[in-house]
Amino acid sequence: MRIRPFDALNKLRSTGDASKASSGSAASAASAAQAPRDAAQIMGVPENELTPNVQRALLTLMGEVDQLRKDTERLRNRVRELESLADHDVLLPVLNRRAFVREVSRAQALAERHGAPSALVYFDLNGFKQINDDFGHAAGDAALHHVATTLTANLRETDSVGRLGGDEFGVVLTLTTVSQAEAKAGELAEMIRQTAFSHDGNELYINSAWGVHPIEAGVPVDSAMAQADAAMYARKQQIKASATG
Repeated sequence: MRIRPFDALNKLRSTGDASKASSGSAASAASAAQAPRDAAQIMGVPENELTPNVQRALLTLMGEVDQLRKDTERLRNRVRELESLADHDVLLPVLNRRAFVREVSRAQALAERHGAPSALVYFDLNGFKQINDDFGHAAGDAALHHVATTLTANLRETDSVGRLGGDEFGVVLTLTTVSQAEAKAGELAEMIRQTAFSHDGNELYINSAWGVHPIEAGVPVDSAMAQADAAMYARKQQIKASATG
C-alpha cells in the first residue's frame, strides 16, 4: 500500500505532539531532530538519500502542512461565526425572521415524518410605541431586550425564539401540544408583564399579547405563521376591549 506524503506527515506530526507532551525541552529537541528521519521512513525514502538538504526540505514541508491545518481551522471557525451572525437579529440575542422560518419548517418536517406535535407562538408588545414616545428609542430597545431575554431564559434548548419584525416575536415549542403551548405562552406573557426593565434610572414595564397555532403536517409554514399572527391579534383586541369596557 502506498502512503501519501501528507498522510505520513500528519501521522508523524501527531506522534511528535504526543512525544512533546510527555518529555521536556531536551526530549522535544531530540524529537524534532528525529522527525525528518521518521518522515523519510514512513514515506519510503531510503536512508542513504536522506541528505541534509532532504531533511531540511522535509522539515519545511512538515511546517507548511501544520500551518495549512491551522489556517483551515481558523477559516472554519470564521465561517461558523459568520453563519451565526447571518441567523441572528441585528439588535437582539434571538434568531432573525429568515432563520426563525427555517426552524418552523424543521418542526413541520418533524410533524410530517414522526407525527410529533409542535406549536408556534406569536408575541406582540402592548404599549411599545408609548415607551418610545415617552422615554425615547433607547428605552424601546431596552424593552425589546427585556422580552428577548425573558423568552430565551425560560425555554428549552430544543425551542426557538425569533424577532419577526418591530416588536413582534415568535417562539417554536417543539414536541408540545396546543394546550401545552397556550399554558406556556400565558406563563411567558406573565413573566414579561411582571418583571421590570431599567432605562436611564427608570423601572419600566411592558405587556404583550400572544397567539398559538399548531405546526402540523401538510400546513404551509406561511399559513401557520399567519394563523398564529391572527390568533395573537384577536387576543390583542380582547385585551383592548377589556381595558375600555
